[in-house]
Amino acid sequence: MDNIDLYVSIIQGTIRTSVPLILTALAGLYAERSGVVDIGLEGKLLAAAFAGASAAAVTGSAIMGIVAAIACAMMFSAVHGYASISQRGNQVVSGTAINFVAMGATVIIGNAWFNMAGRTPSLGPGAKLETITLPFADALMSVPVIGVLYSRILSGHFLLTYFAYAMIPATWWILYRTRFGLRLRAVGENPGAVDTAGISVVRLRYMAVLLGGVFVGLAGAFMSMAVSAGFTKGMSAGKGFIALAALVFANWKPKNILFTCLLFGFLDSLSIAYQGKAIPFIGEIPVQLWTALPYILTVVLLAGFIGKAIPPRAAGTPYVKER
Repeated sequence: MDNIDLYVSIIQGTIRTSVPLILTALAGLYAERSGVVDIGLEGKLLAAAFAGASAAAVTGSAIMGIVAAIACAMMFSAVHGYASISQRGNQVVSGTAINFVAMGATVIIGNAWFNMAGRTPSLGPGAKLETITLPFADALMSVPVIGVLYSRILSGHFLLTYFAYAMIPATWWILYRTRFGLRLRAVGENPGAVDTAGISVVRLRYMAVLLGGVFVGLAGAFMSMAVSAGFTKGMSAGKGFIALAALVFANWKPKNILFTCLLFGFLDSLSIAYQGKAIPFIGEIPVQLWTALPYILTVVLLAGFIGKAIPPRAAGTPYVKER
């Protein structure tokens, strides 16, 4: 029974910790499929987490927190879009600047508003996102196998969790079965041809970047209002960069993003479940190594052990309209 509880806990943790990675990776997918490299995902994720927790703490409303998180991430996305699309600046430099601004601003503004060393007040009922129980979950609890799967693994998650997983097939459908998706992929491969067809490259790229801001905003709100009951300094802890690595590992495809983020989430959940516990034939692994596992995997993947990743051909290249 103890082993079952441990395995269920690891699976639950995997599902929970992969949510911000999925949402952030999807944000990067839309942006980069349109030809805009978004290195600033980490900064936008951190800023959205701060904005969401701050608004929820002040208003006592989780809805207002989510709205504030999305608005903050979209604002940073608009800045990145203006610098890289309208002004045709270096997209990597613009994203890096957003990361630095977000890391410093969240601490400075947090100290000015709350005077709690960069933290926000703890969120109470109504301000914090709550889990939901699926229908008949309690009744099926005692049923072997099915009861465990439905009542303890599928049920009891946050609404944003179900939304994040639903957006994987939805994004696949948008990219490969809709006119918008066809144009988005085309503008990331050959913006000149799209422009020749009378379609605005600038408008499509702005739409993709701003849509990514919505996903990052939801990811930030999930971190500070669901997983945690408030914002803490640097709480994104590199998840934006891990999401970028997951995006590259997934070769910019929605289906692969799901499995890649689940892999990262599994390592994170495993590190939490086995901290201070001995593994058969291995013994107890230091906490520091467990904590570093997701980041070690990121470095290994980015070092070239993922095969040949082929990004959109126009990614990172500002488009200059021919006259």
